[in-house]
Amino acid sequence: MFTWHTAGESHGKGVLTLICGLPAGLEIEVDFINRELSRRQRGFGSGERMELERDQIEILSGIRWGKTIGSPIAILVKNRDYSNWERIMNPEGSPPPDYAPITVPRPGHADLAGMVKYRLQDIRPVIERASARETVGRCVAGALAKILLKELEVKVGGFVESIGPISLEETSLSLEERLFSAENSPLRIPSDRKKEQEIISMVERVREGGDTLGGTFVVGAQGVVPGLGTYVEAEKRLDARLASALMSIPAIKGVEIGEAFRSATLPGSKAHDRIFFDPGKKPLPFFRKTFFAGGLEGGVTVGGLLWVRCAMKPIPSLRRGLPTVDILTKEPVTARYERSDVCAVPRAVVVGEAMLALVLAQAYLEKLGGDSISEVKERFAGYLNYLEKFGEKMDGENKID
Repeated sequence: MFTWHTAGESHGKGVLTLICGLPAGLEIEVDFINRELSRRQRGFGSGERMELERDQIEILSGIRWGKTIGSPIAILVKNRDYSNWERIMNPEGSPPPDYAPITVPRPGHADLAGMVKYRLQDIRPVIERASARETVGRCVAGALAKILLKELEVKVGGFVESIGPISLEETSLSLEERLFSAENSPLRIPSDRKKEQEIISMVERVREGGDTLGGTFVVGAQGVVPGLGTYVEAEKRLDARLASALMSIPAIKGVEIGEAFRSATLPGSKAHDRIFFDPGKKPLPFFRKTFFAGGLEGGVTVGGLLWVRCAMKPIPSLRRGLPTVDILTKEPVTARYERSDVCAVPRAVVVGEAMLALVLAQAYLEKLGGDSISEVKERFAGYLNYLEKFGEKMDGENKID
């Protein structure tokens, strides 16, 4: 089974990613993984740390001469800032004599809940692991998932749809075109330079005021085959798995599969994707021209495009600070400021792509199986052949030759 885990703290030695279940023989391009990490660090509204870190991977296991060998893959991304935090974050030894525990929880963060859950007297451990720095590991795992998906003719992309109160206007670009045309924008906005300048000006004003902004973004995959996921068990439905994966990204507070909320306002005759037939259509001659449902019905992919919309709250680390209470003194105080972004929505797109890729890669490997990439691709070719011939020779028992 394809699985992944991350370990590490925001200002510790680094972030470690462990990936298990990737087939042997998959060619791994280190430069591609590093580019994905670089994409995660770019985006207008980023904080000071993005100027300090230049994330690069170090492969520890599971890859030999540029190819996976079937064993667990361990990849480390060192924190360049660790030297400035070693006294506080050293895994060995004792606290420095002058160390003062943090006892003022910040509203909107996991600070207070984490202290209660783990019976901590110091918020620092919560800050370190709950930090979005952990998403470095997700992007490493997601890059490997994208490499696998490319072998299966799937491309993953994303774009920002709104920041704060400003949303993109209607465009002649298709959803597929928007997914893959936003990379050159500092805000990851596709082909709307007027709105881009409006948002940049707004972010600058918000930065000067010591505040932050959230927004929405879309991630999607093109070339997805029908039949991934299932409706027979609740926890295995692909829509449930996608929602869970994307909601696990720090600061994501809402996930919408396709036009879920808009469709809730429409009659059924206008909300559902109609089915058409074309014997020359591949991989399946039965297809949809629209994807209001996001490319999923009953927890199963319908084929073609798969897309999800995510809502990200404003980052709760504000320079101006919010009212809170000191856990030690019980006195009302203003929350301390921990270095962060003003707006991280453009960067969250890359993390969202990673999570979508991971869920899809897992679904493909569940469907196809195989210990080596050659075996996976053989089974993939067989599945494409089955899809192409689907419905040709149905008998009374719904059998397919």
